[in-house]
Amino acid sequence: MWSRQNIAGALAFAALAVAAPFLPSWLVSLATIAFANGLVVLGLVILWRAGLVPFGQALFYAAGAYTVALMSRYTGLRDVFVLVAAGALAAGLVAFLIGLLLARYRDIFFAMLSLAMSMILYGVLVKTETLGSTDGFHVETGTFLGYAPRGTALGLALFWLVLGTCGLAALLIATYFVSIAGVLAAPVRDNEIRVEFLGLSVDRLIHLKVVISGVLAGLGGALAAPVRSLTPGMGFSVLIESFIVTVIGGMGSILGALI
Repeated sequence: MWSRQNIAGALAFAALAVAAPFLPSWLVSLATIAFANGLVVLGLVILWRAGLVPFGQALFYAAGAYTVALMSRYTGLRDVFVLVAAGALAAGLVAFLIGLLLARYRDIFFAMLSLAMSMILYGVLVKTETLGSTDGFHVETGTFLGYAPRGTALGLALFWLVLGTCGLAALLIATYFVSIAGVLAAPVRDNEIRVEFLGLSVDRLIHLKVVISGVLAGLGGALAAPVRSLTPGMGFSVLIESFIVTVIGGMGSILGALI
């Protein structure tokens, strides 16, 4: 059953979708990036609820964004749906592999190790000419299932895609929060030993949260890629903004993160 907050959020999303054609193009572009970054915030909320503060979301954001850029440039693929899905999957794979290591650490060690992983990717991007080096990438204009909008129509199509993705992500995360793995976030934060006594693996729970958070960050990067220029340092600015938004919106608030 939907709460008043869920209903208000759904109405707000619908109102934004309807109002978009009547808004200035610069505002639609800004809102597109803002909602894409909102997915990064949702990933932070999942980890913060379990007492984990990561500094490595830039890694997953860049993985998603650069996957879109590289596939667009070197494979000739232009379909936005395919590219965004590939970016999210690439970020999820990176998060799965790194999460195997991160899940064993807590507190400042978790934060610093995640930051170290991001700095490794940053160094690779800066030093590799094929990956754009310091100049970065610009993603070519995409298509939507064969339809190739231009100008204002392209901006609206990207905005509606990002808005719909955020709405679906918010619904799925709300469902996750009431699942066993989601509800155990607070017990994991407060007393891991008691959770282990229940016969549950805390490391596996944290690994799952790292993967979900990584997919969300990668999805945000993939959705923002067609709108902004990609540079090695972009993920860190997004990380700082996301931290501020998470604090303001509240660690347990899905709607607050997007607002």
